[in-house]
Amino acid sequence: ELVPSIMSNMLNPDAIFSNNEMSLSDIEIYGFDYDYTLVFYSKHLHTLIFNAARDLLINEHRYPAEIRKYDYDPNFAIRGLHYDVHRALLMKIDAFHYIQLGTVYRGLSVVPDEEVIAMYDGSHVPLEQMSDFYGKSSQGNTMKQFMDIFSLPEMTLLSCVNEYFLKNNIDYEPVHLYKDVKDSIRDVHIKGIMYRAIEADIEKYICYAEQTRAVLAKLADHGKKMFLITNSPSSFVDKGMKFIVGKDWRDLFDVVIVQAEKPNFFNDKRRPFRKVNERGVLLWDKIHKLQKGQIYKQGNLYEFLKLTGWRGSKVLYFGDHIYSDLADLTLKHGWRTGAIIPELRSEIKIMNTEKYIQTMTWLQTLTGLLEHMQVHRDPDSQMILEEWKKERKEMREMNRNLFNAQFGSLFRTDENPTYFLRRLSRFADIYMASLSCLLNYEPDYTFYPRRTPLQHELPGWSDQLCTGTFRIPFLQETVQIK
Repeated sequence: ELVPSIMSNMLNPDAIFSNNEMSLSDIEIYGFDYDYTLVFYSKHLHTLIFNAARDLLINEHRYPAEIRKYDYDPNFAIRGLHYDVHRALLMKIDAFHYIQLGTVYRGLSVVPDEEVIAMYDGSHVPLEQMSDFYGKSSQGNTMKQFMDIFSLPEMTLLSCVNEYFLKNNIDYEPVHLYKDVKDSIRDVHIKGIMYRAIEADIEKYICYAEQTRAVLAKLADHGKKMFLITNSPSSFVDKGMKFIVGKDWRDLFDVVIVQAEKPNFFNDKRRPFRKVNERGVLLWDKIHKLQKGQIYKQGNLYEFLKLTGWRGSKVLYFGDHIYSDLADLTLKHGWRTGAIIPELRSEIKIMNTEKYIQTMTWLQTLTGLLEHMQVHRDPDSQMILEEWKKERKEMREMNRNLFNAQFGSLFRTDENPTYFLRRLSRFADIYMASLSCLLNYEPDYTFYPRRTPLQHELPGWSDQLCTGTFRIPFLQETVQIK
């Protein structure tokens, strides 16, 4: 009976969601990352990165040629996972540093819960083993978090090579394996393998349907200034922007900066800007002004602020990497930030399905029944309670499988938010699936975060405002246990 009323309130996959109150009327300058912000890539790109890095492992790091039998599986990993470098385990961790049992993988095989609990003396990962506040792994940190969309092939390659060594009883050092895979993935970018492949076949790798030009044109029509700061090289960005926006794409931007080396760009005060001419050659002239229509390389944010005067909350910067793109800007410089989360659209579509709504409604009902009825200590009641716990566990697994068979949703571990969502909530004022979502809002629109009741507020709220499954734990009628 509850499902139809819930389904009548569908979530909008093209909406913008707010963590912090922000009015677009206050925003005068819009900044953008390039990869997975202005431009989106097809499924072929991750296969390219995986195959190229796998070949580098074989040809340059002398790994067994047999690992070529492993192909990229786009359905294996999700973003935001952690990798235990010393134990060679890939896993999902929640906002409170607890491992979600059932999501720990050694190679391509799940590790039994009992083994995980024995290894970690429970399921909690101590703070000193996690990466630091900005996601960097310092001395002694054994957990690497993968926040970048480009890291999906890296996680899959790590798991495949681990799987090969385990299946063939080859003794190896997990730390060396992690470093070799990381270096190979890095070289796919640094050596230009990925850039050359995309430039050679742009239509295969770049998705044209994200309405980037329409977004930029709308902002320009309303007198907004715009800039681009990306780690990608000049010729690569130029060809991509000509494909998705047009030959005149530079006319839309007041400042264009390439090979910025974020996040160092936001912290280094020494690296000067250099102009790039039409042939891609670096000029040695001292930069006194960042001119429209020109492309600049390197530099630093402090010099950028000095040359432009663009400071504080009148600037809104969009990026897909929670740490590299957004963290420093919101914490140190007071810019407003927007996170581009492409996975959001597909997850919301799943949440709108009748199967998901039925699963979640019954899961919440079971949880409420368990909470309310656990006071009954007689054997018959306890037996039924155990059956409900078993069913609740099965429903959780069913819910997880709707999103990803191995790791579930990007945003939740059962009831808790993921470590990824915790950082997203802290570093992004707003978040959305793509920049095209901006087309649904007027340039003076104000985003208001929804007030959700805190845990200690729930009992008081439930009687007055909550309906349906939320009332179930607080039913006054006697529940018959049969």
